[in-house]
Amino acid sequence: MRFLKPVTSLIILIVLTISLNTKFGSIPPLGKFFDPDAGFWANAELSEPQSAEFLLDGVKGEVSVYFDERRVPHIFAESKNDLYFVQGYITARDRLFQMEMQTYDAAGRLSERLGSRTLSRDLSTRRLGMPYGAEKAIEFIKQDQEIWSALNAYSDGVNAYISSLSPKDYPLEYKILDFEPEEWELIKTAHLLKNMTRTLAGGNSDARTSNTAMFFGDDFIEKFFTIKPELNDPIIPPSRVWDFEPLPVQAPDSIFEPALALELEEFERPEGVGSNNWAVDGSKTASGYPILANDPHLGLTLPSIWYEVQLNAPGINTYGVSLQGSPGVIVGYNEKAAWGTTNSGTDVMDWYEIRFKDASKQEYWHDGEWKPTSMRIEEIIVRGEETVLDTVFYTHHGPVSEFKSEINEEGNPSYYALRWIAHEPSNDLKTFFGFNTMETFEDFREAGSHYVAPTQNFIFANSEGDIGIWITGKLPNKWKYQGRTVSDGSDPLYDWQGWIPFEQNPHIKNPERGFVSSANQESAAEDYPYYLDDDSAPFERGRRINELLEEMEDITADDIRKMQMDNYSYHAATILPEMVDWINRERLSDAELEILAEVEKWDFFNNSDLKAPGIFRWWWSNFYYAILSDEYNSTDASLRWPSRDRLVEVIQAEEDLEFFDNIETEEIETRERVVTDAFKETVEELTNAYGDFGENWNWGVVINNDVDHIAFIPGFGAQNLFSSGNSESINATRGTWGPSWRMVVELGPEVKGWGVYPGGASGNPGSPNYDSMLENWRTGELYELNFYKEPPMDYKYSLKFNTND
Repeated sequence: MRFLKPVTSLIILIVLTISLNTKFGSIPPLGKFFDPDAGFWANAELSEPQSAEFLLDGVKGEVSVYFDERRVPHIFAESKNDLYFVQGYITARDRLFQMEMQTYDAAGRLSERLGSRTLSRDLSTRRLGMPYGAEKAIEFIKQDQEIWSALNAYSDGVNAYISSLSPKDYPLEYKILDFEPEEWELIKTAHLLKNMTRTLAGGNSDARTSNTAMFFGDDFIEKFFTIKPELNDPIIPPSRVWDFEPLPVQAPDSIFEPALALELEEFERPEGVGSNNWAVDGSKTASGYPILANDPHLGLTLPSIWYEVQLNAPGINTYGVSLQGSPGVIVGYNEKAAWGTTNSGTDVMDWYEIRFKDASKQEYWHDGEWKPTSMRIEEIIVRGEETVLDTVFYTHHGPVSEFKSEINEEGNPSYYALRWIAHEPSNDLKTFFGFNTMETFEDFREAGSHYVAPTQNFIFANSEGDIGIWITGKLPNKWKYQGRTVSDGSDPLYDWQGWIPFEQNPHIKNPERGFVSSANQESAAEDYPYYLDDDSAPFERGRRINELLEEMEDITADDIRKMQMDNYSYHAATILPEMVDWINRERLSDAELEILAEVEKWDFFNNSDLKAPGIFRWWWSNFYYAILSDEYNSTDASLRWPSRDRLVEVIQAEEDLEFFDNIETEEIETRERVVTDAFKETVEELTNAYGDFGENWNWGVVINNDVDHIAFIPGFGAQNLFSSGNSESINATRGTWGPSWRMVVELGPEVKGWGVYPGGASGNPGSPNYDSMLENWRTGELYELNFYKEPPMDYKYSLKFNTND
């Protein structure tokens, strides 16, 4: 018995030691996590950073990094290789966890770190061919000595920082999730860039449009998808004359009808994935020089998707925002020119129905013969579980996915191959490197000619007074409406038949109206001779931008800043007065009439302190859904819904539109009945969600503007920002999406810039610079950007790097 107590104590000690160093589910090893020296306490920034000097292998000369009051790094190097080496080092120092998680996601490797909860995401990523596309890109980049050298230098810099870390130095997220940083490989940059293609060019409606055509017929497709809203205002003004002969393309005699009730990966982009940019020439500005503005709309996260930086070395001096994991500046300016970008809605992702010869899937039918497939074995490591092996077959179109109908469970599976621009060899960094040093419009054109994907509306302005915009990317030459529906994988006429020559992509330089702009709307008017897509953003932001710029004169940078925060809802202005007219007031209670009066007096601005924006948004959503939901819900097939701007035109023009009637009831519903029911439903739902009509109904509450942590770790994000704007406003803040970087650049003898993004330089939640710019972003204030031609004398602190060779 005398040994019982010590043995029991020893067992308890062993169990406790093991427990404190073991990860249980999402709970980190508590012993390591609470270690006062190496645990989360070590990540708290309790004092201001201090200047320091480093000796590093890989640096050939002296490099100085000056940090301003917002901790933005200004990197001055004696060579470009040293410049990109230190850019990699500094970016990893501030954003390592974010860099790694983005590339784990893009490579289909999240399950290695997060376990089986992300397995379906990884399987989807592999089956889409994301790693396949990255591998082709990196092989293509190897052929360009400048870019390959820069990538190697950047990667070496990242690894130099990683190798300097001990476990106590790891970013906090590594301690919570209990894993270590790994070596940064060159292909990770390719994965990162391909992930942007998935975000911005990974949307399609092929299956839904095929199903919709079969379910409703061609007249429905014509009315809601082929006919464009009259208020459309394309990126390239209709006055542009196309003085070239388009390349011919051969179309089939009829449109292919695929298997019924398709269940393809839809990849419908969430509302808010878009952007604004515009440039005005000197004829419209107070300075006599152009002003350029850009605000890309992407997912809002902490840390931000962007990392602000200045890069200075012989032959380059550029400022703007970079993507963590990629050298150079993606959106910004230099001493002579500025550029910005918005996403273009070109259709570069098509699904093809495939017929295999037999169950082995070794051959498929195309162009009258059986052709061989190729095969990739995707190995997905799953933390804490067995490795998953997934066989993906490839045709000449791309990777093949198997789908079983949810309608006919006894039916045979169908097979669909994906033709996607992300699978093309690409060297998109060459474009951004060109932008970083360009001076003239010809330089802009030359840099853009190397760009593949995702298709972007790149905008340009320089101190010589030129402005321009170019829809940039590798665009397949398609017959009209090719790829709108699922394609016949056996018919070569459905293959992509070459590419539109870059010089024939929509573009314009120095238009007579004195400005260029884009907001994800249609690229060009109907007379543009190539087919690009039938699914662009609603006209609202683009038309609002153009109308404001038409009226403005003597424009200043601050005018442009205020314009970026414009909250006007063109959507509400075009339909709300009619909705108010159509409503049956006799069916409304006194409380409902009071709420309707609030909407009637609204000036259509989505301001945070107003109640009307939330009421309208909710009311329109219920009205839209009530018009179509009974028909759409009568089938289990996935259908394509009309854009709101086109539906507005139809319901305004057709009082007796058949879709007002609910097919699930015996009575015949009218437009008046549906819009009234939708309003009453809205009042009930808002009351249930936010309480009685009052301050809690303010748009700043209802907008639900959150900025989540990139890995959704609780407590590391910012919730319920009281923001203005909406997806149809120029200030397109909505939910977890919105302007990820607002920038204004005034060209001239001395180029000046202003900008802000929602977050801060540091990716460390324990740093005061983690979210230091969030409030200024919310209110639309911009910081003047410190763009130095020479190393500054006034700075917060500095780091100096010298060779250790």
